[in-house]
Amino acid sequence: MHTPDQSPAPPHSAWPTGRGSNFNPPNRFERLHVEPDPDCPPDEQLNPRTQFFYDATESVLARNESPDVGFAYGLNPYRGCEHGCAYCYARPYHEYLGWSSGLDFESKILVKLRAPELLRRELSAPRWQAQTIAMSGVTDCYQPVERRFRLTRQCLEVCAELRHPVVLITKNALITRDIDVLSELARFNCVSVNLSVTTLDPELGGLMEPRASRPAARLDAIRQLSAAGIPVGVMTAPVVPGLTDHEVPGILETAAAAGARRAGYVLLRLPHSVKDVFTAWLAEKLPTKQARVLDRMRAFRGGRLYDSAWGQRGIGRGVFADQLAQMFDVTCRRVGLSQESTPLSTEHFRKPGEQLSLF
Repeated sequence: MHTPDQSPAPPHSAWPTGRGSNFNPPNRFERLHVEPDPDCPPDEQLNPRTQFFYDATESVLARNESPDVGFAYGLNPYRGCEHGCAYCYARPYHEYLGWSSGLDFESKILVKLRAPELLRRELSAPRWQAQTIAMSGVTDCYQPVERRFRLTRQCLEVCAELRHPVVLITKNALITRDIDVLSELARFNCVSVNLSVTTLDPELGGLMEPRASRPAARLDAIRQLSAAGIPVGVMTAPVVPGLTDHEVPGILETAAAAGARRAGYVLLRLPHSVKDVFTAWLAEKLPTKQARVLDRMRAFRGGRLYDSAWGQRGIGRGVFADQLAQMFDVTCRRVGLSQESTPLSTEHFRKPGEQLSLF
């Protein structure tokens, strides 16, 4: 055992199937940390099944104070994410629950079973003023568990009934299941969808995002959503310097051809213990690229692996950051992608029991 201010021990040798992390780094809020025995037999090594826990929260709309994102309220039906992306900036949120940002984050999922009911209650409150809600602000609202619990769909049904604007971002093609509800929202200009495409390489995608949809499936989702008249964009997020940054033009071109209308990007973020998970992932999965990626990250971050300053954490600074921004801008203009957010309407919002005017 060691205290959180010490460097984590080398990760466990075995890599659990379908996971983005193979160990649990120390929780900075906990005094003790348990390390697995490195000498245990292979059949006894850590390879946890996903567990689901009931989240008894009494509120589902989280207020956002960051100027780096374009929404004031986010809705997250789930805490933790099965997608298992080693780079996920949301991992440290699990530390507030007494768990770890490593394997715990992707194998211990909290489920807000009352999310649709609570959303209806909050949107019905006299003080609520209609404004765009983001799903999700943290973890992916279409991660695999959504197939079972359908909470995202139920929340969208509430938004459709009340004609309340919502913007979605996901890296899972499961979103096409809900084209019927999204189409109803689109009738009143109340929805915008963004598919996150990190790479076009299916092998790299499988390593980076083991339980998320592969790149081709995400592009097909863009195609289906666009064909249904649903405003859809692409997010090249995160851009991993030295690994995926060269793919940005190709991603934008392919997404535009599939029907995307707008685009955005976010530079890789490695807050707190995410840097330990991501570094361990690089060492195991892409050892020959590790030094290049980390060196390039430091070049974007003023010599450090992470800079939390607002206005910079999503784009970086320095010559490489300028080059990335220019490449993104030039490509978007060439392929006809807007970099502006899709404006959504609040004029059709109605609270339960209200009747619409005939004129």
